[in-house]
Amino acid sequence: MPSTLRWLAAIFLIVALASCSSGKRSAEFTLDGVKAPEGVCPVNPQQFGQAQPIPDFREGNGCGISNGYRVFAIGDVGLDPQAMITCDLADALNSWIASSVQPTAQAVYGQKVVGFKVAASYACRPRNNMRGAKLSEHGQGDAIDIAAFTLADGREVNVLTNYYGSAQDQRFLRSVRAQACGVFHTVLGPGSDPYHRNHIHLDRQRLRRNGGVYCH
Repeated sequence: MPSTLRWLAAIFLIVALASCSSGKRSAEFTLDGVKAPEGVCPVNPQQFGQAQPIPDFREGNGCGISNGYRVFAIGDVGLDPQAMITCDLADALNSWIASSVQPTAQAVYGQKVVGFKVAASYACRPRNNMRGAKLSEHGQGDAIDIAAFTLADGREVNVLTNYYGSAQDQRFLRSVRAQACGVFHTVLGPGSDPYHRNHIHLDRQRLRRNGGVYCH
Protein backbone atom coordinates (compact mmCIF):
# COMPACT_ATOMS: atom_id res chain seq x y z
CA MET A 1 0.00 0.00 0.00
CA PRO A 2 1.45 3.44 -0.92
CA SER A 3 2.51 5.57 2.03
CA THR A 4 -0.16 8.21 1.26
CA LEU A 5 -2.92 5.63 1.44
CA ARG A 6 -1.50 4.24 4.68
CA TRP A 7 -1.59 7.71 6.24
CA LEU A 8 -5.15 8.30 5.08
CA ALA A 9 -6.23 4.94 6.54
CA ALA A 10 -4.58 5.74 9.86
CA ILE A 11 -6.23 9.17 10.05
CA PHE A 12 -9.63 7.62 9.26
CA LEU A 13 -9.17 5.04 12.04
CA ILE A 14 -8.23 7.71 14.61
CA VAL A 15 -11.29 9.81 13.74
CA ALA A 16 -13.58 6.79 13.95
CA LEU A 17 -12.26 5.80 17.37
CA ALA A 18 -12.60 9.35 18.67
CA SER A 19 -16.20 9.57 17.53
CA CYS A 20 -16.99 6.35 19.37
CA SER A 21 -15.40 7.40 22.64
CA SER A 22 -16.82 10.91 22.89
CA GLY A 23 -20.26 12.40 22.99
CA LYS A 24 -23.46 10.91 24.38
CA ARG A 25 -24.37 7.52 22.95
CA SER A 26 -27.90 6.24 22.84
CA ALA A 27 -28.54 3.07 24.86
CA GLU A 28 -28.76 -0.13 22.89
CA PHE A 29 -31.46 -1.44 25.24
CA THR A 30 -33.30 -0.66 28.47
CA LEU A 31 -34.67 -2.86 31.24
CA ASP A 32 -37.55 -0.49 32.00
CA GLY A 33 -40.74 -2.50 32.28
CA VAL A 34 -39.01 -5.82 31.65
CA LYS A 35 -40.71 -8.68 33.47
CA ALA A 36 -39.74 -12.29 33.91
CA PRO A 37 -41.19 -14.44 31.13
CA GLU A 38 -44.25 -16.46 32.00
CA GLY A 39 -43.23 -19.68 33.69
CA VAL A 40 -40.02 -18.28 35.14
CA CYS A 41 -39.79 -17.79 38.91
CA PRO A 42 -38.97 -14.21 39.93
CA VAL A 43 -37.84 -15.54 43.31
CA ASN A 44 -37.00 -18.76 45.08
CA PRO A 45 -39.41 -19.35 48.01
CA GLN A 46 -36.60 -21.12 49.85
CA GLN A 47 -35.05 -17.70 50.35
CA PHE A 48 -37.84 -16.62 52.69
CA GLY A 49 -39.49 -19.81 53.87
CA GLN A 50 -39.51 -23.56 54.15
CA ALA A 51 -40.30 -24.93 50.73
CA GLN A 52 -39.46 -27.77 48.39
CA PRO A 53 -39.56 -27.43 44.60
CA ILE A 54 -41.76 -29.87 42.71
CA PRO A 55 -41.36 -30.98 39.10
CA ASP A 56 -43.54 -29.18 36.57
CA PHE A 57 -46.58 -31.24 35.66
CA ARG A 58 -49.74 -31.10 33.58
CA GLU A 59 -52.77 -33.29 34.04
CA GLY A 60 -53.86 -33.00 30.42
CA ASN A 61 -57.10 -31.18 31.17
CA GLY A 62 -55.76 -27.70 31.78
CA CYS A 63 -54.64 -28.35 35.33
CA GLY A 64 -51.03 -28.39 36.44
CA ILE A 65 -48.24 -26.29 37.89
CA SER A 66 -45.08 -24.78 36.47
CA ASN A 67 -42.41 -23.62 38.92
CA GLY A 68 -44.33 -24.99 41.86
CA TYR A 69 -43.31 -25.58 45.45
CA ARG A 70 -44.59 -27.38 48.49
CA VAL A 71 -44.56 -24.58 51.02
CA PHE A 72 -44.47 -25.46 54.71
CA ALA A 73 -43.81 -21.98 56.09
CA ILE A 74 -43.29 -18.42 54.95
CA GLY A 75 -41.02 -16.63 57.35
CA ASP A 76 -42.32 -17.40 60.83
CA VAL A 77 -45.78 -18.32 59.55
CA GLY A 78 -46.39 -22.05 59.23
CA LEU A 79 -48.95 -23.38 56.75
CA ASP A 80 -51.31 -26.09 57.97
CA PRO A 81 -51.55 -28.14 55.88
CA GLN A 82 -48.66 -27.42 53.54
CA ALA A 83 -49.59 -25.60 50.35
CA MET A 84 -48.73 -26.61 46.80
CA ILE A 85 -48.48 -23.29 44.95
CA THR A 86 -46.45 -21.40 42.37
CA CYS A 87 -43.36 -19.45 43.30
CA ASP A 88 -45.17 -16.24 42.26
CA LEU A 89 -48.00 -16.85 44.72
CA ALA A 90 -45.52 -17.69 47.48
CA ASP A 91 -43.74 -14.40 46.80
CA ALA A 92 -47.05 -12.50 47.01
CA LEU A 93 -47.88 -14.21 50.31
CA ASN A 94 -44.50 -13.23 51.68
CA SER A 95 -45.07 -9.59 50.73
CA TRP A 96 -48.58 -9.57 52.20
CA ILE A 97 -47.43 -11.13 55.47
CA ALA A 98 -44.63 -8.60 55.85
CA SER A 99 -46.57 -5.51 54.79
CA SER A 100 -50.00 -6.27 56.23
CA VAL A 101 -50.56 -9.40 58.30
CA GLN A 102 -47.81 -8.96 60.86
CA PRO A 103 -48.11 -5.16 61.32
CA THR A 104 -51.89 -5.48 61.68
CA ALA A 105 -51.62 -8.36 64.15
CA GLN A 106 -49.18 -6.36 66.26
CA ALA A 107 -51.45 -3.30 66.16
CA VAL A 108 -54.63 -5.22 67.00
CA TYR A 109 -53.45 -8.05 69.24
CA GLY A 110 -49.98 -6.98 70.35
CA GLN A 111 -48.48 -10.18 68.95
CA LYS A 112 -47.65 -11.73 65.63
CA VAL A 113 -49.28 -14.41 63.50
CA VAL A 114 -47.44 -17.74 63.54
CA GLY A 115 -49.71 -19.86 61.36
CA PHE A 116 -52.28 -20.03 58.58
CA LYS A 117 -54.99 -22.67 58.44
CA VAL A 118 -55.06 -23.50 54.72
CA ALA A 119 -58.44 -24.56 53.36
CA ALA A 120 -57.16 -25.15 49.81
CA SER A 121 -54.17 -24.66 47.55
CA TYR A 122 -53.63 -26.66 44.35
CA ALA A 123 -56.80 -28.47 43.33
CA CYS A 124 -57.89 -29.47 39.83
CA ARG A 125 -61.47 -28.24 39.82
CA PRO A 126 -63.82 -25.63 38.36
CA ARG A 127 -64.49 -22.35 40.13
CA ASN A 128 -66.56 -22.82 43.26
CA ASN A 129 -66.72 -26.54 42.36
CA MET A 130 -69.53 -25.68 39.96
CA ARG A 131 -69.75 -28.11 37.05
CA GLY A 132 -69.29 -26.31 33.75
CA ALA A 133 -67.61 -23.26 35.31
CA LYS A 134 -64.20 -22.00 34.24
CA LEU A 135 -61.11 -23.68 35.62
CA SER A 136 -60.30 -22.33 39.06
CA GLU A 137 -56.97 -20.63 39.67
CA HIS A 138 -56.47 -23.42 42.19
CA GLY A 139 -56.03 -25.69 39.17
CA GLN A 140 -52.88 -23.74 38.28
CA GLY A 141 -51.48 -23.61 41.80
CA ASP A 142 -52.07 -19.88 41.64
CA ALA A 143 -54.59 -19.58 44.49
CA ILE A 144 -54.80 -20.22 48.21
CA ASP A 145 -57.70 -20.18 50.67
CA ILE A 146 -56.99 -19.16 54.25
CA ALA A 147 -59.55 -20.26 56.83
CA ALA A 148 -57.86 -19.03 60.01
CA PHE A 149 -54.87 -17.19 61.47
CA THR A 150 -53.02 -18.57 64.49
CA LEU A 151 -51.56 -16.02 66.92
CA ALA A 152 -48.38 -16.43 68.93
CA ASP A 153 -50.36 -17.16 72.10
CA GLY A 154 -52.09 -20.07 70.35
CA ARG A 155 -55.41 -18.37 69.73
CA GLU A 156 -57.04 -19.01 66.36
CA VAL A 157 -58.81 -16.17 64.55
CA ASN A 158 -61.26 -18.03 62.35
CA VAL A 159 -62.76 -16.43 59.25
CA LEU A 160 -66.11 -18.21 59.58
CA THR A 161 -66.68 -17.57 63.28
CA ASN A 162 -64.78 -14.32 63.85
CA TYR A 163 -65.30 -12.24 60.71
CA TYR A 164 -68.53 -10.87 62.18
CA GLY A 165 -67.36 -11.34 65.75
CA SER A 166 -65.70 -8.94 68.18
CA ALA A 167 -64.63 -5.49 67.06
CA GLN A 168 -61.01 -6.57 67.54
CA ASP A 169 -61.33 -9.62 65.31
CA GLN A 170 -63.31 -7.72 62.70
CA ARG A 171 -60.65 -5.05 62.56
CA PHE A 172 -57.90 -7.60 62.00
CA LEU A 173 -59.66 -9.80 59.44
CA ARG A 174 -61.13 -6.95 57.43
CA SER A 175 -57.85 -5.03 57.42
CA VAL A 176 -55.68 -7.89 56.16
CA ARG A 177 -58.31 -8.75 53.55
CA ALA A 178 -58.50 -5.16 52.29
CA GLN A 179 -54.72 -4.79 52.19
CA ALA A 180 -54.39 -7.98 50.16
CA CYS A 181 -56.02 -6.24 47.21
CA GLY A 182 -53.30 -5.34 44.72
CA VAL A 183 -50.74 -7.74 46.09
CA PHE A 184 -53.19 -10.36 44.85
CA HIS A 185 -55.32 -9.91 41.75
CA THR A 186 -58.42 -11.55 43.20
CA VAL A 187 -59.51 -11.31 46.84
CA LEU A 188 -62.77 -12.87 48.04
CA GLY A 189 -64.22 -13.65 51.44
CA PRO A 190 -67.32 -13.44 53.62
CA GLY A 191 -69.99 -11.40 51.86
CA SER A 192 -68.59 -12.06 48.38
CA ASP A 193 -70.86 -15.04 47.81
CA PRO A 194 -71.93 -18.16 49.72
CA TYR A 195 -68.85 -20.06 48.55
CA HIS A 196 -66.40 -17.80 50.39
CA ARG A 197 -68.12 -17.32 53.73
CA ASN A 198 -65.55 -19.40 55.64
CA HIS A 199 -62.23 -18.35 54.11
CA ILE A 200 -60.30 -15.61 52.38
CA HIS A 201 -59.47 -16.51 48.80
CA LEU A 202 -56.29 -15.04 47.30
CA ASP A 203 -55.01 -15.57 43.79
CA ARG A 204 -52.70 -14.10 41.19
CA GLN A 205 -54.90 -14.50 38.14
CA ARG A 206 -53.54 -12.53 35.21
CA LEU A 207 -54.65 -8.92 35.34
CA ARG A 208 -57.87 -8.27 33.51
CA ARG A 209 -58.17 -6.32 30.27
CA ASN A 210 -58.40 -3.00 32.07
CA GLY A 211 -55.35 -3.89 34.16
CA GLY A 212 -57.48 -4.01 37.30
CA VAL A 213 -57.97 -6.42 40.15
CA TYR A 214 -61.13 -7.96 41.55
CA CYS A 215 -61.60 -7.51 45.30
CA HIS A 216 -65.10 -8.14 46.56
